[in-house]
Amino acid sequence: MIVLCLAALAAGFVDAIVGGGGLIQTPAILIALPQHSVATLLGTTKIPSLSGTFSAAIQYARKVHLQWKLLAVLCSIALVAAFAGSKTVSMMSNSFMKPIIFGVLIVVAIYTYTKKDFGTVTTTRMTHRKEFIYGSLFALVIGFYDGFIGPGAGSFLVLFFISVLGFDFLKASAHAKFVNVATNIGSIIFFAGSGHILYQYAIPMAVCNFTGSIFGARLAMLKGNRFIRIFFLLVVAATILRFGYEIFLKS
Repeated sequence: MIVLCLAALAAGFVDAIVGGGGLIQTPAILIALPQHSVATLLGTTKIPSLSGTFSAAIQYARKVHLQWKLLAVLCSIALVAAFAGSKTVSMMSNSFMKPIIFGVLIVVAIYTYTKKDFGTVTTTRMTHRKEFIYGSLFALVIGFYDGFIGPGAGSFLVLFFISVLGFDFLKASAHAKFVNVATNIGSIIFFAGSGHILYQYAIPMAVCNFTGSIFGARLAMLKGNRFIRIFFLLVVAATILRFGYEIFLKS
């Protein structure tokens, strides 16, 4: 329990800044509770993930201008897609997607590192119509992915809001949190309904994740875009290492 709570605390801190808390929380619970099914362990982590992400979302909403109409559409689609993804992961292996994600993340890391002004300012945005179209398509994909596999979903959301919609890192992180809340709710609806949540672990972890997210969100808003960019690169690099280990060494 101590290990899981410390992992949840760290995950909440990281998630609040750029996403990627699942890189810490998910491996921790898989190692600590190997006697349970993967679906049950993934379901258990969704409660603390929701707690921390919701806390961060509220803090961002107080400081960052949000496009509420866009968020309402994206969150609705992401919630349904996450439910479908969680239902799918309970029926099949997700290992075939890891090499694809591994390659995409390497491209993301190289692009973000070489393009020094990436996400440091808000660029000219596309029309509202295109925002809704592209945003809806991405919400469908990332919602399913978060319910199906999970780790890195928050970082992918940040990347989308920056590279496609032209947001800066702070604004992108704020919007990503709300979509992430929706994906967590979608997954929880399925996992709770199918008995895949260990509440005796989920509740204490949720408290710790919530605490970590408070400090993470405050630090992100205090330090600004350049700090978040560096943190984003570190999280992406950690994600690459994790997937690389699972693809090339564990297999």
